Amino acid sequence: MDPRMTSNQLHESPTESASSRDTSPTADAIMAKKLETGKVENDCFEQSVVRRVFTTSKINLRNIAEEHVDIIYEKMQVLPDEYLEELKNGLRVILDGTGGAQHREEFMILQKLVQSRSDLTAKTLVRAHRVQLEILVAIKMGIQAFLHPTVSLSQTSLIEIFLYKRCRNIACQNQLPVDDCACEICSNKNGFCNICMCVICSKFDFEVNTCRWIGCDLCSHWTHTDCAIRDGLICMGTSTRSGTGQAEMLFRCRACNRTSELLGWVKDVFQQCAPSWNRAALMTELDTVGRIFRGSEDVKGRKLFWKCEELIEKMKGGLAEQIACRVILMFFQELEADLSKNTELGEGGRLLAPQEACKQIAEVVQEAIRKMEMVADEKLRMLKKARLAVEACDHELEDKAREEAELKLERQRKKQQIEELESIVKLKQAEAEMFQLKADEARREAEMLQKIALAKSEKSEEEYASRYLKLKLSEAEAEKQYLFQKIKLQESSRSLHSNYGNDPSQMFSKIQDLIKNVYDSSSNADCQPSDRNVARKNS
Repeated sequence: MDPRMTSNQLHESPTESASSRDTSPTADAIMAKKLETGKVENDCFEQSVVRRVFTTSKINLRNIAEEHVDIIYEKMQVLPDEYLEELKNGLRVILDGTGGAQHREEFMILQKLVQSRSDLTAKTLVRAHRVQLEILVAIKMGIQAFLHPTVSLSQTSLIEIFLYKRCRNIACQNQLPVDDCACEICSNKNGFCNICMCVICSKFDFEVNTCRWIGCDLCSHWTHTDCAIRDGLICMGTSTRSGTGQAEMLFRCRACNRTSELLGWVKDVFQQCAPSWNRAALMTELDTVGRIFRGSEDVKGRKLFWKCEELIEKMKGGLAEQIACRVILMFFQELEADLSKNTELGEGGRLLAPQEACKQIAEVVQEAIRKMEMVADEKLRMLKKARLAVEACDHELEDKAREEAELKLERQRKKQQIEELESIVKLKQAEAEMFQLKADEARREAEMLQKIALAKSEKSEEEYASRYLKLKLSEAEAEKQYLFQKIKLQESSRSLHSNYGNDPSQMFSKIQDLIKNVYDSSSNADCQPSDRNVARKNS
């Protein structure tokens, strides 16, 4: 049995991520009862299906699923590309299943509408709009990869996929049935591809170099290991090809109903692929092999089961994957040595004749050559598909690189603009701080000048009041002196009149002296007010 291998590891991409979540097998079973209720369910449909009705000229996903191809084509011709892209995005969201039960129900209704139509033939689909055809294929197959902008299949390929004449796996794209296979599975299962799909569940994934897929030695159909274990296709039996007549673990292919031995197949997979597995992959493969041989009753199968369980426990305890890989490979070498020893000895320990031994060796070599040829052919087919997938990824990477370069340039421009704005803001902040400092200094200087002016004003007022009081005092003294002199003069005049009444000349001279004294006193009094005025002017 040949391991499912390819020279190039295929990884899940946006064009493939939804491929293994094929919803069509469950849609029919769940919707069988729903469509029997007639008009009530149609009313519920109008409330549940995604509606994008903006105007009467626009369409939604329900229109595409149930209306005639030509009508939708004419409407799509006048709609802008942005609106058509919105329709595809809306269906991608539904196929993602992130909306829970509501999205699942919406998709199942749309899928049932498409699958129940009999007018969708090759002749009518040729006249369909490109976006219309992509949406119809995505709804029928339940795969959102057909809506991805980087996936560009020809209209002919989309029509063949819709009509189950080409594999719906974008990484495969083989014409169906592959190699004109006439087995019951390929003949009765619409859209089944025996190269990439499981015989039991009809789904595909991108696991390679693994024991999680089992291939039939005779018809080359593939089956998920989990599906085979669940359906009881892996069990004990007697291999007609080994010639030993001993019971061992076998895989019975559902397509051809023939058996293939599993121990040698597991050994081949591990010898060719185990060195390239990482820790998680090795533990997964050991667990898969352990589940395959869990029910084994022969000695070799039980030993392999125990060895897998032992290595898993040791790896959980910290055993390095390189050591675990060497241990399991040495175990297979020991089993092969035991098998060779048993082959040389016939039944019951009888030594085989040299010619018989050579004949058996020749048969083993021929079988190995046949297996290698089958593996080489399969590797070549997978290599071609892998190259196509790699080229698509390269184109996508180039586009992403250009977008990244543009985003970097835009980011640099934005960064420069931000730095310029920050420098301007800092400059304005510095200017504001400088003006604030100047304003504070001016305010302090004004306060200081105001205090000085107030002090000078108070001082000048005090000086003025002091001088004014002094002047008033001087005037009062002068007035007092004047009055005193006047009184004195009067008294003198009386005394003179009494004393010099007989001598007029003496009296006259005395009067002149008195007048002179009075005059001198008046002159002094007049000078003092003038000094006061001068003091006022100086102040």
